[in-house]
Amino acid sequence: MPVDSDKLVLDPEGPFSRKPAPEKPGVKISPIAFVFGIGALLILGIAAYLTFGPKPAPPPEPVMTDEAKQYLPSLGLDNVHMQAAESYSNQRVIEILGDISNHGNRTVKQALVTCVFRDWGGQIVARENDYIVGGTAGPLPPGGTKPFRLAFDTIPDTWTQALPTLVIREIQFQ
Repeated sequence: MPVDSDKLVLDPEGPFSRKPAPEKPGVKISPIAFVFGIGALLILGIAAYLTFGPKPAPPPEPVMTDEAKQYLPSLGLDNVHMQAAESYSNQRVIEILGDISNHGNRTVKQALVTCVFRDWGGQIVARENDYIVGGTAGPLPPGGTKPFRLAFDTIPDTWTQALPTLVIREIQFQ
């Protein structure tokens, strides 16, 4: 096969010369930027998991034992009244004050009360639980009376501003 010498072009540097490979178009990322990017993705992933991930189970509802149900008439809530105050952060705080009396023959270690707040239509807008016996106040001996104070700052504005219904939900004996 004859070769046309007019079309033959020789490389002046020879067939084995070293030329840099032509650069391919693309994005160059420095190693530091890559590490920071991975770190940011990891932090965002953890934040998303903690925000939108599985929620812990709610605490169990208080249980009123048969023994506590029988003892319930021995506890009395007296002088119950309500007042509004302002917290240090300028929020409205609703305080429910009163006395709890133990007319029975057993020492009450803890008593949990639920305050039921309603709107003008009688619908429940909030339920708040708090202990009126126990904690720092200590137990309530037979024949004893102790003051209590319940403070709430998350009651919706749709509440009637009337004294909520107080229901003793749990009694524990010493």
